Amino acid sequence: MTSTDYKALHFSQANPAGPGQGDVPALLRTIASTIETLGPVTVADLILHTEATADGNWPSITVYYSKDDTE
Repeated sequence: MTSTDYKALHFSQANPAGPGQGDVPALLRTIASTIETLGPVTVADLILHTEATADGNWPSITVYYSKDDTE
């Protein structure tokens, strides 16, 4: 059996707290923009979390990715 090392990098983002914090389309646009700044990557998974707050739902997304070896 062959073993392969795999290291996933990750980051999490949410909209700022307060008005608009529950705007999922805005959050997805922010996530897409952040992924573009990473350069060549392979996204393995996106996980949506939602926290209930006094101001309403506050979603966040965790992105798991790996750097592409394009050198």
